[in-house]
Amino acid sequence: MAKHYVSNKRITPRLFENNFMEWLSHVHPIIVPIIYLPVVIYFLYRALVIYSMNVESLLVLFLSGLLFWTLFEYLAHRYIFHYEATSKFGKKFMFIIHGIHHDYPKDPKRLVMPPSVSIPLAFITYGLFKLVLGDIFFAPFFSGFVLGYIFYDMIHYATHHFSMKNIPGGLWLQKYHSRHHYQDEEYGFGVSSPLWDYVFRTQFQLKSKKATQES
Repeated sequence: MAKHYVSNKRITPRLFENNFMEWLSHVHPIIVPIIYLPVVIYFLYRALVIYSMNVESLLVLFLSGLLFWTLFEYLAHRYIFHYEATSKFGKKFMFIIHGIHHDYPKDPKRLVMPPSVSIPLAFITYGLFKLVLGDIFFAPFFSGFVLGYIFYDMIHYATHHFSMKNIPGGLWLQKYHSRHHYQDEEYGFGVSSPLWDYVFRTQFQLKSKKATQES
């Protein structure tokens, strides 16, 4: 596949004619931990203090929620964000939710999910997890899931705007995500973790010189 790349400038192109909609599409990355870290702490508190869950069970459920986020992230990125719409409306909608990020990967105001989208999604996942797991098991699981989301948005922002060479594994992760943008967007859907790329065989693989010349 040809490289999908338009601009590498730190600019924020206008997306909506309506000023309010345009404002809603801009978000500073610090907003994510400000909104969601209290959620993580609150549900850990409920598990430990209100439900008196032992530390071992809490840790297992918390880490399970964190792991489940990485799967959720992978599936959403691969099958929703990169869905190839055919209608005019569908193409415009897909450009709004993800296509603009590939055209302007250095845009500093549209790299993390705006609260106008993330909060409704948080309530949906809250309801689903609570229905499946029940009040007690749900609390630490949801806490880990939300922390995974925070890590995802912070790591994603960092891969585009900061040097990660002093973070263990950071430079490798940064280069991995860059290949998704600048080499082939049909591979490398994991942002905070490449785990599921390896499970589902969408990790980047080195091509032989002969194969490269033939493609």
